[in-house]
Amino acid sequence: MDINLPIYPGRLTIDKVEFCLTCENRVKLHILRLDKIHPVISGNKWYKLKYYMADAINKGFKKILTFGGAYSNHIVAAACAAKEYNINATGIIRGEEPAVYSHTLSDARDYGMELHFISRNEYNSVKRGAETDFSNQNFKEHYLIPEGGYGRKGVMGAAEILQNKDISSYTHIVTAIGTGTTIAGIVKSASPGQKVLGMSVMKNNSALPVEIASLLGDALPDNLQIIQDYHFGGYAKKSQLLLDFMNRFYRLSNIPLDFVYTGKLMFGISELISKGYFPPGSEILAIHTGGLQGNRSLPSGILEF
Repeated sequence: MDINLPIYPGRLTIDKVEFCLTCENRVKLHILRLDKIHPVISGNKWYKLKYYMADAINKGFKKILTFGGAYSNHIVAAACAAKEYNINATGIIRGEEPAVYSHTLSDARDYGMELHFISRNEYNSVKRGAETDFSNQNFKEHYLIPEGGYGRKGVMGAAEILQNKDISSYTHIVTAIGTGTTIAGIVKSASPGQKVLGMSVMKNNSALPVEIASLLGDALPDNLQIIQDYHFGGYAKKSQLLLDFMNRFYRLSNIPLDFVYTGKLMFGISELISKGYFPPGSEILAIHTGGLQGNRSLPSGILEF
């Protein structure tokens, strides 16, 4: 059984972005707006969930179990997707239960997800969905989906991202990297002549190349490069420089970014353009992976959008 979310494909666009930098360096920059496909399950989230959800339904599961933090895009997306298909959802949340729930946790709960909070040490041992860690608990009837949709099924879905539009003219495809699942899918569907760049949002993530190779089931291809210079201190870390850039980018393009993934992605691209990294005549396609709900963790007024 194949499943499809009732997304809004007419909203999926490739937006042209113009900076003085792109003019001076004779580089074209376009953005694939995955953030537009659904009001909740936006960006790359549905693609990574799709084949896990289909497998759960095909095998007759009525419950799913997945993992994430208090501000996880994946948690709220999984909760909403489960509701769409009338499946019960349980979320294993990293850390102690807060006195006041984040917007993410509140939304997930409102979509019907049952939340269980565990220590960070315990969480790190189970976030990739190791079934043995839960076999003696109350989750035997659940279908396990790893944190962030990590895994081969997530890669299968992510490989469909570039099938929405004609991307044959682009010389470079660039996306942010968290678990590595999305970029593994991008690598699988990009043509051999296209260079794929990944901006890691985590600090000192030396294991990332190994994990991506594992997801691909092969050595890293020659057309893939991982860049680890624009993490701003680590996962979900930010600075005033990044927030100012996001506001300026919005004023120039009318495209909102999030501070965890796409803000760092676009900052890195703009820096690389200014440094002459991309040869003259390059055509860059940046993947907007959504995640805008994470901005709600910021104080009001920090962002202009």
